[in-house]
Amino acid sequence: MNAETPMKGGAAGGASGGAHKPVLLAEVLEALAPRDGAIYVDGTFGAGGYSRAILDAADCTVWGIDRDRSAVARGRKLAEDYPGRLHMIEGCFGDMKALLADRLDSPLDGIALDLGVSSMQIDEAERGFSFRFDGPLDMRMEGPDDDKAAGRPSAAEVVNNLPEAELADIIYRYGEERRSRQVARAIVTARAEKPITRTGELADLVRGAVKQTAKRGAKAIDPATRTFQALRIHVNDELGELERGLEAAEQLLGPGGRLAVVSFHSLEDRQVKQFLRARSGEGAARSRHLPPVQDDGAAAATFRPLFRGSRSAGEAECRDNPRARSAHLRAAERNDTPAPGKRASQAGRS
Repeated sequence: MNAETPMKGGAAGGASGGAHKPVLLAEVLEALAPRDGAIYVDGTFGAGGYSRAILDAADCTVWGIDRDRSAVARGRKLAEDYPGRLHMIEGCFGDMKALLADRLDSPLDGIALDLGVSSMQIDEAERGFSFRFDGPLDMRMEGPDDDKAAGRPSAAEVVNNLPEAELADIIYRYGEERRSRQVARAIVTARAEKPITRTGELADLVRGAVKQTAKRGAKAIDPATRTFQALRIHVNDELGELERGLEAAEQLLGPGGRLAVVSFHSLEDRQVKQFLRARSGEGAARSRHLPPVQDDGAAAATFRPLFRGSRSAGEAECRDNPRARSAHLRAAERNDTPAPGKRASQAGRS
């Protein structure tokens, strides 16, 4: 069985009617600990599975954010089940500070981020994310007809226009594909004959260039997986979005507010890990044989990890939902130390 590009889970029932349960749902709820009267943000709404679970767990308010207007439409339908408690915003979670600026008069109590492409987007061939379904090679999360996507190149424009060396760099950096040069060369050779416009065309090119199927545990990985992941991350600036989103969360969460982030590949997980390590005052790991270092210039910690390392899905969840195999949850609690941006602004007013 070939594995599709790692993605976040779908709906837990709800307005979309989807049958998928969000990955690591119980663990995310445990980390957020929803309570009555609190305010939460579901920064990657998708099918609304996390939002529904949070709203069912407590008499609280949830702001759902998604850059995909079809997800926002699903959320507005779901909001009918929670009058006055679920509010939807179309936009990127990296912009949540600006999106919420005129909507909140108090700090947030929790933020959930479920990274990557949603199962609904993967399953819609016309969105161009999947190598399982032939469709236009697009990959923009807003959708090709959205005005916000019009200013960004599609995956087809990337593979047909970028120089070979730049393509190889993107595929290696974001897909961790060791044969990135061979893949880029195959793309450039093929596009000299005619433009590459379909996901099926690109997938066949990559499979021919990579040839050998990689392994992840006992499951075979389609050779196109890493290249499709790399193009999707590049087209949507996903790592830049994550960086902006983590910094926004630090500024929006009040003391005791909690951040829960589910990631699906090593690049995202590493970025979340490094952010929380730096913000919790851990810094880089040192040998236990070296003397402790006193760094009076180090920034004060703004987060406390809720548990050591990351949490992953159990055997039963992975069996029921193979998409959970690559999921990792990291979570932390905000303390009362001002965020770095707020410290600077406060210093400027003194």
